[in-house]
Amino acid sequence: MDNQRLLLFVALTLVLYMIWQAWDVKHRPVAPAPVATTTAPGASNAAPTGSASTAPSSGATPTVQDVPATAASPTHSGAAPSAPGESGGLKTGQRIRVITDVIDAEIDTTGGDLRRLDLLKFPIDVKKPDEHFRLFNDTTANLFIAQAGVVGTDSPAPAADAIYSADQTEYRLAEGTDELRVPLRWTDASGLVVTKTYVFHRNSYLANVEMSVTAPAGMEWKGRLYRQLQRTKVAEAGQSSFVYTYMGGVVSSERNKYEKVKFDNMAEWKPQDSFYKGGWAAMLQHYFLGAWIPPQDQFNHFYTNVLDQTRYVIGIMTEELKLQPGTSQTISTGLYVGPKQQDHLKEVAPNLELTVDYGALTIIAEPLFWLLQFFHKMVGNWGFAIILVTLVIKAVFFKLSETSYKSMAHMRRMQPKMQALRERYADDRQRMSQALMELYKKEKVNPLGGCLPILVQIPVFISLYWVLLESVELRQADFLFWIHDLSAKDPFYVLPVLMSATMFIQQKLNPPVPDPIQQKVMMALPFIFLLFFAFFPSGLVLYWVVNNVLSIAQQWYITRKIERAATG
Repeated sequence: MDNQRLLLFVALTLVLYMIWQAWDVKHRPVAPAPVATTTAPGASNAAPTGSASTAPSSGATPTVQDVPATAASPTHSGAAPSAPGESGGLKTGQRIRVITDVIDAEIDTTGGDLRRLDLLKFPIDVKKPDEHFRLFNDTTANLFIAQAGVVGTDSPAPAADAIYSADQTEYRLAEGTDELRVPLRWTDASGLVVTKTYVFHRNSYLANVEMSVTAPAGMEWKGRLYRQLQRTKVAEAGQSSFVYTYMGGVVSSERNKYEKVKFDNMAEWKPQDSFYKGGWAAMLQHYFLGAWIPPQDQFNHFYTNVLDQTRYVIGIMTEELKLQPGTSQTISTGLYVGPKQQDHLKEVAPNLELTVDYGALTIIAEPLFWLLQFFHKMVGNWGFAIILVTLVIKAVFFKLSETSYKSMAHMRRMQPKMQALRERYADDRQRMSQALMELYKKEKVNPLGGCLPILVQIPVFISLYWVLLESVELRQADFLFWIHDLSAKDPFYVLPVLMSATMFIQQKLNPPVPDPIQQKVMMALPFIFLLFFAFFPSGLVLYWVVNNVLSIAQQWYITRKIERAATG
């Protein structure tokens, strides 16, 4: 197999793999959730011992049944579950609107959940700048919400559908202030007071949720605080079905800084230890995420669950709290709801930047993203930044590419002699192979000499592919003329056509394939790739076009140089 066929084979394999991933995710059947067994409050479930990350003993190890995950959860008094509401199995109450400089959100007084959140700096479509991308939503099909609450251990606690009270129905971040506080309050006949305060910050997608519990005057209170994300499995609006990126849960802990928990595994997933110190739990989609980030010195139990076979839950729960009569305790937890901007994520929590998932080639992809950012700061255009990064990559691999193209040029020069040998020994394949090897030896040409340089470059190409695919910075990034969104397909298919044309030109510069069937396959490949890349993000296609043009220029120069030397 010559070098060009190897390169095309690898590229075609990658494209087919990405298409298969997208198809598999879209058509994979959802595994039914197993029937959960009920754990009685206060049951003795000892936490595993022998782990350095296990929290001090604090009563029973919590289970997903301890968490009031839906509006149909039992109250502390053991009453029968209430019926599900009309919005994704969640009851709805009065809405409290919250507006800052970067988000427009709604908190429901039922449960005090964050039910809706629009990102004001991220339009849903480049043609509709006034329609903001909605990351949180409580409609049945597109459910994605954040919940926080209290579970009592033989003590009173608000149910998941408890009604909180608020002083206002709308809160706005005022000019000249950097913080907006939205307090909600729930009280019980026993005297228990639970206050949930959302704290939003200027120019930040990181909020804080302060959970305060005040025990009744005449009794000790015991319980835990839970914080969780709940969503359905729905692809991000506007995402191409030809491009696959991970959507699901992720847990970061002392034991594993980045552990994916796929939707299909959430019914059975259990952490290796009962409690972890620090870390975070998140739900990811292509360019955005929601994440609960507890205090990094706090021990929490991590859990997942599946509700009604359609709603997926990931969350964290504190170790048991004990409050003396009339005393209070407040725990503040970070809630990040926004884009996967790497620089900002690094400041929010340890390892949160890993949610920009480059896979196994992160060690190569991160420097490439840094280089892409560097050029963007210089030229102010992500399209030109992609072109400059491609130039740098070609320069770094110039010598390796030169070796490959020299091998191709020598093979092209030898085609008449090789064809003569094939015709002479057409009936004796063994003798023909021996004659070809003697010719290679005489001409001092290694027919596989260009394979290794190409194989060395493949990890870099794949890494850059993931950088361009995962970077939210390219979402709706303007380039030139008709390209107004480098994360979307070329609306007029100009770049895919150019890419197909450059592939065709590359084939013409390479030695012809002797087998007629292989010739037809090779001639069809540019058109096959045209069909595939017509639906790929234009930023990715731009990279391929520039890379192909540079390869053609380098290969043409080397081929002409060798041919002139042979005739001179």
